[in-house]
Amino acid sequence: MIRCALPLATALLLAAAPALALTEPPAAPAPPVVAPATPVPGFVRAEGTRFVNPDGSTFHIKGMSFGNWLLPEGYMFKFTVQRSPQDIEDVIEYLAGPEEAARFWSDFREAYIQEDDVAFLAASGFTTIRVPLHWKFFLDRANPDQVDPNGEGWARIDRLVGWAKAHNIKLILDIHAAPGGQTGVNHDDGVGYPLTFYVPEYRRRTLTMWRAIAERYKDETAVLGYDLLNEPITPYHDTDFLNSRLEPFYRELVEAIRDVDPNHPIMLAGAQWSTNFDVFGPPFAANLGYTYHMFWAGPQRSSIQKYVNFGNRWQVPIFIGETGELNDDWNQKFRTLNERFGLGWSFWTYKNLDTPSTVSSINKPEGWDAIALFGSVPKSQWESMEKPSREAVAATLRAYIENARFANTTIRASYVASLGLTATCPRGAAAETGAAAQVPPATLAAATPGAGMAAPTISCP
Repeated sequence: MIRCALPLATALLLAAAPALALTEPPAAPAPPVVAPATPVPGFVRAEGTRFVNPDGSTFHIKGMSFGNWLLPEGYMFKFTVQRSPQDIEDVIEYLAGPEEAARFWSDFREAYIQEDDVAFLAASGFTTIRVPLHWKFFLDRANPDQVDPNGEGWARIDRLVGWAKAHNIKLILDIHAAPGGQTGVNHDDGVGYPLTFYVPEYRRRTLTMWRAIAERYKDETAVLGYDLLNEPITPYHDTDFLNSRLEPFYRELVEAIRDVDPNHPIMLAGAQWSTNFDVFGPPFAANLGYTYHMFWAGPQRSSIQKYVNFGNRWQVPIFIGETGELNDDWNQKFRTLNERFGLGWSFWTYKNLDTPSTVSSINKPEGWDAIALFGSVPKSQWESMEKPSREAVAATLRAYIENARFANTTIRASYVASLGLTATCPRGAAAETGAAAQVPPATLAAATPGAGMAAPTISCP
């Protein structure tokens, strides 16, 4: 992942928040005696170091993330400078104009993830989909203290839940961009500092959002659980101050969720790219899981031992919420390492533009490099650069949309094989029949871990 941050003083000025009072984090209460989660029909729960099905059998998290769908990231557009969702929107609007840009983003969110994507993952053996969320699709943008009942995000997640139920795969809902920004880099779409932890109003809005999500999906067994905050608090900021505020905020969020939803597991991510578990005390509530992220680490026991120790010490389930983006050989080794110690996994990311390190690769349309050029320089240089015509930009954007549809992407069978699964194409009318076809055996035989750009690929028309 590409990450960037701003100094605190600059971030506070840019935020222009109405309430910037810095409050001391609440004193941590004495460790509670936490009873195990009660079995509830239909719901996965945390039990000891495992997530378990209602009958007590282990539920294995074998997942992919729907990155870039509701929260675009610059590197997935081949942009090297304009990286945040807002920056990416600025590039598209500058080149295409506001009307064509609005059309592009509406079509983008409609086409990027469809039922065929969900059907493919389920048919191939994945058990979960992690879904990054942006606050702006759920809260009222004019008054973010309130939920927007007509926010685009609700309809899109409702539809995704329906597809997940139809194909027997579960969703992990994850706030990737909390109000104010919980991380302090581009992919929380804030101002470059984790203002969620500084501004009380932003914390209240995050509580409002999670309570609304839990209220809406409390009875949905296709939702596995809630991943509260993606990668909170980067190492670039005042970690001594901020880290002490993370678990108290998690307590508030869990309490808000449990007011309306007693059944779904809740996942807590560590600080500093979700790697630092020293911020946690003993589990403070029932039905909690913990999640860490790790990219490009050595695939040996020492890389994950501290997470295994944490799970064993406190008898809680652990899973890796983001990993990957290297090569098939590393995927296979790191995935099996986690499985060896009973840790579930969710790789990043399912779909991306013109790359071997993803499951579903979007073929780069003609003219894309001209757009990416503007995303790879500071905005101050735009006026001095020769712009492609709006007609040319519009044609390229429309071609991107068509290429992003599942049937037009390239499925990297070797990537799926590196995760111990078999790339399996859902046949036509998958929504009605659930029928599927495996990749031809000759292709599967060649789709071995360790392959690179020339790795076997398939298409699922």
